Amino acid sequence: MAVPGNPTMARPSLSSAGGKRARNTMRILLIQGANMNWLGRREPELYGTTSAMDLEKMLIRHAQRAGHSLKVFQTNIEGEAINRIYRATEEAGDGLLMNPAGFTYAGYALRDCLKAVRLPYVEVHMTNLEKRGVHSVTASVADGFVAGMGVTSYFIGFDGLVEIISRRANAPSATDAE
Repeated sequence: MAVPGNPTMARPSLSSAGGKRARNTMRILLIQGANMNWLGRREPELYGTTSAMDLEKMLIRHAQRAGHSLKVFQTNIEGEAINRIYRATEEAGDGLLMNPAGFTYAGYALRDCLKAVRLPYVEVHMTNLEKRGVHSVTASVADGFVAGMGVTSYFIGFDGLVEIISRRANAPSATDAE
């Protein structure tokens, strides 16, 4: 088993032939919210020293090894995050992984967007919000929530999101029962 972010223990990359989307390839969007562009420089005692760029590279490799596609979008503006989620839905994205970061506290418009699109959504945080006395307004609409494990939260969240998407795809529909 590969250790997230450890290239010496990584499995070979899985890819689809001819650049076409493989039948089981999932297209996942990761949104990094406000202040995440300073990851590795901002409060390293809380968030560690892994840079935003290094984390992005590790996560993309993780997704590729699992045979999936991961696009990363970082913004400090809540409206841009909302627009990117709507765009992902219009482009038939399969799921959303997000660290709302600075939007965690008052992202009610972001929460309303998440409710509207009904895209499978897993929220991740590097720190334990409960321990810090922080309430996430977007967590109430998440299908999954991972916090307090540093960068590992992202890998667990990604794998959990893939599982959620797979379960939904394999669930019998209401018309199957008829």
